[in-house]
Amino acid sequence: MLHIHNGDSTAGTARKADLPGEHLAWREALVCGPTPSGLSDDDFKQVRARHLSQAYGIEGEDCEKELREQQEALRLFCEHAEVVLWFEHDLFCQVHLIYLLNWFAKREFGKTTLSLICIDNFPGIDDFRGLGQLDETQLASLFRQRRKISAAQLNLGSKAWQAYSSSDPSEIESLLVEDTEALPFLKSALFKHLERFPSVRDGLGHDARLCLELVADGQAEFKALFPAFGKREPLYGFGDAQVFLELKSLGNGPHPLLTITNDGNLAAMDSGQLLRTSFQITDQGKAVLNGDEDSVRLNGIDLWLGGVHLQGNEAAWRWDEDHQRLDRVNYRRE
Repeated sequence: MLHIHNGDSTAGTARKADLPGEHLAWREALVCGPTPSGLSDDDFKQVRARHLSQAYGIEGEDCEKELREQQEALRLFCEHAEVVLWFEHDLFCQVHLIYLLNWFAKREFGKTTLSLICIDNFPGIDDFRGLGQLDETQLASLFRQRRKISAAQLNLGSKAWQAYSSSDPSEIESLLVEDTEALPFLKSALFKHLERFPSVRDGLGHDARLCLELVADGQAEFKALFPAFGKREPLYGFGDAQVFLELKSLGNGPHPLLTITNDGNLAAMDSGQLLRTSFQITDQGKAVLNGDEDSVRLNGIDLWLGGVHLQGNEAAWRWDEDHQRLDRVNYRRE
C-alpha cells in the first residue's frame, strides 16, 4: 500500500499511526509558479524545479532530484495493491489532488485500487484547517473511512487540471458552471484561484490585497501577519513561504507597495528569518488600496497563475469583483 500525503507533517503522523504501507510526502506547491500544459513529464519537472529553486532559494539540482524521486515513487504505483490519496479542501490541496487525478487518469491501474481521503472538518476540532492538526488516532480513524476513487472523480480531476494548467483561464470559469459534485471542494477552491487574478479596480489579486491590508492595519511583523492571513482566508491553505512570496512581490518594482525590513538573507526561506521580517506600507501602497492607483500600471506584472503567464505593463486577464468573473477585453481605468 502507498499513501500520498500533502506534506511532511501528515506523512510523519501517519507513520506513527502504524498505518500499513509506505508513505510519500508530496513536496510541491503547484498553487504557485508555472504549471503550463502540453509538456512532457520531464519538461514539466524541469520547469517546476527551476521555479522552486528561484522562489524558495533551494539548489536547482536538489529540486530536480527531489521531484525526480517523487515522480519515480509515483511511477511505481502498480507495485502496490492500493494507493491512498490524503488531501484537504483548500486551494493548495485541491490543486495537488487534481494534478494527481489527472496523472492517474492516464495510467492503467491493473489490480491496484485508488482511494481518497478528503475532508473539510473533523469531529471535536472547531477551527479545522487541515490534516496536519490530527494525531495518530484521528488519522487512523480517517483511514478506515477511505473511499475508492470513482471514474467520475478521475474524469473531473483530469478536466480540472487541464483547465487549471491552460493558458486560457476562462476554461476554469466554464468548468465551474458544470456539475462538480464528484469533488465537492473543487468549485470553491478554484473560485479562490480566480480571485487571485489582478482586480479591475486596483490591479491586486485578492490574496495580495489581503496581505497589503493586513500591513496597513498594523500587522507589521510576519510572525503576526502569517496567522492573521490564514484566519482571514483559510481556504487558500497557504504555508508561510507562499504568504511571504506574496508580500515580497509587493515590495518589488519601481514603485513598491511595501518596504521589507530584515537583518539577514531571506533567499533560502529560513523560518527564523521569516519570523524576524517586518513590513511597512508605502504611499503608493496606500494609493493602490484606496483605488487611486493600479498596481500593474505602477510596477508591471510577471506572475504565473496556473498555466496563465501575466506579464508586462497590463494584465491580459483581470478579475471583476462586481460581476464575479474574469475580464479580458473590457478593462478600462476611469
